[in-house]
Amino acid sequence: MKKTQDTPKVSTLEAAIVLLVVLGIMSLGVIGFHLSPQVPVLLAMGVVTAWAMFRGFPWPAVNAGIKEGIDKGIVPIFIFILIGAMISTWIAAGTIPTLMVIGFKLINIQWFLPSVFIVCTLVGTAVGSAFTVTSTVGIAFFGMGVTMNLNPALVAGAIISGGIFGDKLSPLSETNNLASAVVDTDLFAHIKHIMWSTVPAGVITLVLFAILGHNNASTSLAKINQTVAVLNGHFNVSALSLLPIILVFVCAGFKMPAIPTMLLNIFVSAGLILFEQPGITMTKLTAIINTGFVSKTGNTSVDTLLSRGGIVSMMSMVALIIVTLSLGGLLVKFGLINQVMTPIAKHLNSDGKLILAGILTCIGVNVFVGEQFLSIILPGRAFRQAFNDGGLAGQALGRVLEDGGTVINYLVPWGVGGVFLATTLGVPTVDYLPFVFFSLLCPVISVISGFTGIGIAHLGQKQTAKAKKGVQTA
Repeated sequence: MKKTQDTPKVSTLEAAIVLLVVLGIMSLGVIGFHLSPQVPVLLAMGVVTAWAMFRGFPWPAVNAGIKEGIDKGIVPIFIFILIGAMISTWIAAGTIPTLMVIGFKLINIQWFLPSVFIVCTLVGTAVGSAFTVTSTVGIAFFGMGVTMNLNPALVAGAIISGGIFGDKLSPLSETNNLASAVVDTDLFAHIKHIMWSTVPAGVITLVLFAILGHNNASTSLAKINQTVAVLNGHFNVSALSLLPIILVFVCAGFKMPAIPTMLLNIFVSAGLILFEQPGITMTKLTAIINTGFVSKTGNTSVDTLLSRGGIVSMMSMVALIIVTLSLGGLLVKFGLINQVMTPIAKHLNSDGKLILAGILTCIGVNVFVGEQFLSIILPGRAFRQAFNDGGLAGQALGRVLEDGGTVINYLVPWGVGGVFLATTLGVPTVDYLPFVFFSLLCPVISVISGFTGIGIAHLGQKQTAKAKKGVQTA
């Protein structure tokens, strides 16, 4: 007998139970047993698939959920592959070694962490991507921090916090543009409103890194001089080697999309390698792009830091992103996420409760789906009417989507952002998580703002402003 219902009805309780089982499997595997996240996520996906088949969902629906989930990650996956190639060519061309040498000469050791945070913020604001910041200047700063005997997780926290802070300030940011579009708000009005949480979180983060960096920086000048000597002796440290990073800023100024920017950068970096190293063969150059750069200076610390990059280095992350997005696609396809979100959104009767629920929902989507854009889109759709009924303007919801969605994805071990950063810097997500102060502070400040009413945009205020403007025009 042919089924007449392709999507069986799932109750809120059942959806919540399935989501808790999924969370339990992933968190126990990754955090409890310290497993690589691919297998726990794959197991969770298998459990959800088995549940769906038992409940009567047809296989085409399961197949469609997997395809729809993966489809949202095709562009990010390609970008990450390009970043792998860009990292290896930047090292081989001397770009990252040159940044390290300049940094050692300019940055005071005692104020290294706050300096890293500030520079990464500025670069992030200019290019509009925390991923780009981490995979370029971030690697150079990480190498410097390890040389200074700082906790690698702490250095990673400063790099990541600065990159995310800059991303949130930038009109070039994809998440800023997405969040403002979801809530139907002008981009610059959106950026202005998120300042209420972004700036306080940034200032507190800067102070914390100043305290921690000042108290923990301990290294010898001899070790730094030795590292600089190794870099100067084995890499092309010169002003010409900075051309690739200058190119990033130029492309950002022309608002060139990420993919052509990275392709152009890889070609320019490869050209520099051929120019600076006339004896290098095309076979060797393609090996650097494909399998990564291998440092052979004889200095263990430098070789460990600068043997990285390449397309192959991103394959483990690509595999995790595919299974995570597949799992997220199934949860969305079967209505499990919406079934839990929608009832919550309908029964909130104050600004504070709306904002708290919105923040928690965005965090929940990050944890269960692992995809940054969906952590903005799904809660945005679910809470839009509730915020409107509660008299809150679109900017208020936009800030919730940023503070609970955008910044948290980098803290989820199986999330796209978390996997990328852990792979790029070589520091597990659970290790750097406590030090990404900016991401931890943003949702807290946003919730406090909701319950105190400070910096919350209401529809009445917006309408009053429009009315005043109309009177003045008349």
